Amino acid sequence: MDATRVCNVCGKNKRHVKFKHQYKKTCLKCETRWWRRLLRILVKERRLTPVERLANRAGYMGSGFIMMSPYLLPYDGVGAYTYILGACFSIPQVWLAKQWNIVIVNFNLLIGYGLYIFSP
Repeated sequence: MDATRVCNVCGKNKRHVKFKHQYKKTCLKCETRWWRRLLRILVKERRLTPVERLANRAGYMGSGFIMMSPYLLPYDGVGAYTYILGACFSIPQVWLAKQWNIVIVNFNLLIGYGLYIFSP
């Protein structure tokens, strides 16, 4: 017995073989209309890997630490520690995205505030 599902464009109940793969929500007939095909060509379909999802979440947290750090610098240098945490959390996201200029900026943060903390 072949299961069915609903196309998100035409709203009709169709068999699974009428869809390109199991994650597709649009049936092949609706997808082959010229304007749909044009839109599908313009958008790359891909799913994030678990490592990419984890790096994105850590990157957002790192950005939050970096944004609040200037306000925490006057309080016994707590801001320097949050700068270092922010850089550590942000590096995986920009490394996976191959944004090498931001990787270098984060390494600069690590070195600069590391020297600030460990200098007498």
